[in-house]
Amino acid sequence: MFDNVPDPAPAPALDLHKAPEGFSDRVALRLVKFMRVFADAFFSKRYGHRAVVLETVAAVPGMVGGLLQHLKALRHIREDQGWIRELLDEAENERMHLMTFIHIAKPSLFERALIMGGQAVFFNAYFFLYLFAPKTAHRVVGYLEEEAVVSYTGYLEQVDSGAVENVAAPRIAIDYWKLPEDARLRDVIIAVRADEAKHRDMNHGFADALASGATQRPAGQPHAAE
Repeated sequence: MFDNVPDPAPAPALDLHKAPEGFSDRVALRLVKFMRVFADAFFSKRYGHRAVVLETVAAVPGMVGGLLQHLKALRHIREDQGWIRELLDEAENERMHLMTFIHIAKPSLFERALIMGGQAVFFNAYFFLYLFAPKTAHRVVGYLEEEAVVSYTGYLEQVDSGAVENVAAPRIAIDYWKLPEDARLRDVIIAVRADEAKHRDMNHGFADALASGATQRPAGQPHAAE
């Protein structure tokens, strides 16, 4: 059903942090920390609802980056070395996170309105950021994914403590991640968290390549996080 799901790979480390190098990296990190304040204030410990709303935003950067890299490859009449596919796969993966969590946490009417407004603002803001400062755009996503790993770790802790019921995994999650038939919410969170860690490494790697002046980076090469 999901033919584009990659084969299982070694789980990425969860506690990696890319130390900012230079002004643009510090701006990217401060921007993400600023956004985190609002997410924490609005959702608090409601991690399921946080996932539904934020995954609608998380699926935007990969699509924007893939589109602009596609147009760039056409303009320069050259291969993209895998950037387009990596970014579009990221967007699809984030969309599947959303499709999974709407079966677990039903968004309210207010959250649906927040999704529509947030996507409209974030898409346009990220489009122009990527157009004029692609390195910073990838760094922003790298730091966003670092925060996503932290959030899903908090979600997992709530499940393990019994604060959140460890419900059965939705069928869509079992099929997509090839989970056991008796998989639970805990298994889903672990799979999603691993995805976010991979996106973290990929986007920091793209940013590092752009910072070094490279025009392309082979797909799938992780960065050396600190």
